[in-house]
Amino acid sequence: MAALLWLLIPVVAAVAAGLWGIWAGRQRHKTGDVTELSGYARFREAMEKSHQGT
Repeated sequence: MAALLWLLIPVVAAVAAGLWGIWAGRQRHKTGDVTELSGYARFREAMEKSHQGT
C-alpha cells in the first residue's frame, strides 16, 4: 500500500502541472487594453492641465 502511495505522488504532480500548463497557456482576451489605454490618456490630459495652471 505504501508503494502505491509513493507512485500516486508523481501522478498527482503531473496532473497538477498539466492543469497549470493549460491555465497558463490560455488565450487571454485583449478587450481590457482599450479601457486601460483610454484611462491612461485621461490621466495624461489631467496631468497636462495641472501643469498648465502653475
